[in-house]
Amino acid sequence: MKPIHRYIRLILSKDQDLLFLSLLRSFEKILSKLLAICLMVVIFVAVFDLFKVLVIELQTEPFGFFNRSLIEIFGLFLNILIALELLENITVYLKDNVIQVELVIVTAMIAVARKIIIFDFGKYEGMDLLALGFAIVCLAASFWMVKKLNVNNKH
Repeated sequence: MKPIHRYIRLILSKDQDLLFLSLLRSFEKILSKLLAICLMVVIFVAVFDLFKVLVIELQTEPFGFFNRSLIEIFGLFLNILIALELLENITVYLKDNVIQVELVIVTAMIAVARKIIIFDFGKYEGMDLLALGFAIVCLAASFWMVKKLNVNNKH
């Protein structure tokens, strides 16, 4: 137990703050890279799944038409788009070491828009759609405020 207490005291001492912060940044960078690799795998699998669905749908009768609704297929496209936006968030973080709020809000808006696009009126109620609409309005207002703040800070 004594070596653990010694390491804890060493980490908590004021003299070691810069070393500890450097260790934290390294940990964040490694974790971000691992997340990016995992997300690349997810994107690859999602694109493969979309390709497989399209090929199967186009080969089944009636040929050249989709048996699934276009809404379901659009949902697959939007899933990939959201994953690409998440990858862009990680990429920007790795480059600039900053989380860009605008990009996060846009990603959230795409995710909520996806939910609205594939909204199943038979499964959910109108209040659910209203809640999604409210979320979009809040995200849009947030995006506007962040943009306005960024423009004001540049001048």
